[in-house]
Amino acid sequence: MRIPEFRAFIVARFLFIMGLRMMGTVTGWWMYQLTRDPLSLGLIGLSEVIPAVSLALYAGHVVDRTDRRRMILRSVVLYAGCAGILFLSSITLDEGYNNVFTAIAAMYIIYFLTGAIRAFSGPSFGAVISQIVTLENLANATGWSQGTWLSASVIGHAVAGFLIAGSGISGTFFCIFILILISWGLFRTLQPKWPPTQSEKRTWESVKEGIRFVAKTKEILAALSLDLFAVLFGGAVALVPIFASDILQVGPIGFGWLNAAADFGAILIVILLLIFPLQKNQGKILLLAVAGFGLSILVFGLSKWFWLSFTALFFSGILDGISIVVRGTILQLKTPDHLRGRVMSVNSMFINSSNELGQFESGVAARLMGTVRSVVFGGCMTMAIVLITWFRAPELRKLNY
Repeated sequence: MRIPEFRAFIVARFLFIMGLRMMGTVTGWWMYQLTRDPLSLGLIGLSEVIPAVSLALYAGHVVDRTDRRRMILRSVVLYAGCAGILFLSSITLDEGYNNVFTAIAAMYIIYFLTGAIRAFSGPSFGAVISQIVTLENLANATGWSQGTWLSASVIGHAVAGFLIAGSGISGTFFCIFILILISWGLFRTLQPKWPPTQSEKRTWESVKEGIRFVAKTKEILAALSLDLFAVLFGGAVALVPIFASDILQVGPIGFGWLNAAADFGAILIVILLLIFPLQKNQGKILLLAVAGFGLSILVFGLSKWFWLSFTALFFSGILDGISIVVRGTILQLKTPDHLRGRVMSVNSMFINSSNELGQFESGVAARLMGTVRSVVFGGCMTMAIVLITWFRAPELRKLNY
């Protein structure tokens, strides 16, 4: 944090992620209030994951051959435009100039566009850190970056709930638009970040190089696969609007706190890990943390009391925070700089697949099995995935860094 450029990057990323988390929170709440259908929440995830995964490998190739600062600036501007469109859509609906179908269609279209943008922005953010700090500071900088992301998520989720209650849907979207614009101004203060010079390769050959690196680095492949399946089945966050509105009946403010609960736990553990970093057995700790995450989701699904639900999500955040830090550190330490864009793009494919497809899976499962049963099923499946990984991926279980 003594490096001025790193401070500017961290503050800008904080505001940017806060805006995106607010956008996800208010969109989920608005969509469910308009449709009262859990599947509609799942379709948001599906509309975002299709372009995000489809473009991810090509995006990694581009990021490894482009000024990463420029890529970040373009992505942030496009996100601001998407927030502005949602703001205008909410105003016209509020004033009676629009119908519900058009507002719902606008949300799906916008999230399709943000999925395409994220395919390029995610690898850019991951790759640029190593160009701001030295190698000996990289692990610590990764911890700060993860902590910033999580703290921005906490505040974004909670503030969105309060803003929905106090300023309405339109007022919340306007605040999001302003936050993203401010972050763009701060990102502009960074110096250009060109990747290391490398020989020219055809696009597909360049893409395959990144895939081969992930495939042969067993620790990375196992960590990403574990996250993919655990979050795919344990993604109960997508159904929080239903729990807040129908099961717990706590309204938009309670919804905001439930959305932020996991992130509260995650930022707490990340701060503790910055002060007291894990010294050994990081792979085994990762597996136990993901198993505990599944158990927390199971408790959340069965709970009928707000504070028990909040506590379950809080502990799920603590355990997920351990997973995020260990997985992120593995990626940063084991990836050579000339491959960072492509490896981060493969990472973003796993993350997007788990988060957005998990959101879709949650919506479909809730429609078929009921909301509570679908969350309980997801928690049980997450614990089963950990058990399989424990025996099938000994490289991850024995990992130390």
